[in-house]
Amino acid sequence: MTLLFVCGPILFAGCKSKDVQPSQTAPAPAMKAAPATPIEEKKEELGGNTWDPHWDVLVEQALPADMLSEAAAHAVRSYCPNFANEAEADKRAFWAYLFQALAGAEAGLDPKVNVHHTEPVMAKTDTVTKRPIRQEGLMQVSYEDADRYGCDFDWASDRNLAEHDANRSILQPGRSLTCGIKIMENQIITQGKPLLSKTSYWSTLQPGTASYHVFAKQMANVPAACGVGTAKPRRVRQSASK
Repeated sequence: MTLLFVCGPILFAGCKSKDVQPSQTAPAPAMKAAPATPIEEKKEELGGNTWDPHWDVLVEQALPADMLSEAAAHAVRSYCPNFANEAEADKRAFWAYLFQALAGAEAGLDPKVNVHHTEPVMAKTDTVTKRPIRQEGLMQVSYEDADRYGCDFDWASDRNLAEHDANRSILQPGRSLTCGIKIMENQIITQGKPLLSKTSYWSTLQPGTASYHVFAKQMANVPAACGVGTAKPRRVRQSASK
């Protein structure tokens, strides 16, 4: 128990002690493991980059409250029609699965992927690096997203590291996934757009594109609580990295 001294208007005059109860730590959010996407199952069989179960935890813990709201339920109903009625742990598991599917479609689950697009619509200069823009990491994001969405990237330090150095902030799974959540929140909450939109940040979420079909294939095993079928259980395996 801590003693707080409550004083009168004159310094130290008329001070008296008051009991203050220590603050309680907020309870951890309810979480549940997400199923494996088709690409994850395949890579577990053949070897290669796989989805680390710890990344599910990173996503579920980083979700803001509005990503569990009625607005979010409306945005994701094409893939999770029962979202609004789900328990909180199931809602978080759905988002963990979706970001796994997005990372599979965008980066093949490889956190060190670095792509320089040459198409005119993508061939722009990054406003932070002042270099041709590159999409990097699990979420295929760029350094200018630090200014646009508040992503936690440190170009001043990263510029001195090798292009595929895992220590670069933009290639760190936690920062990449957190950035992806911020971008998604902007799309479905701030802008009020659905998950699938022709103006989505990711081409994989733009219906009618070749990239979207890659993403759609990865959404074949959404959690059963979504009400679109029975998901295969995730295999239990050791977390490889954080």
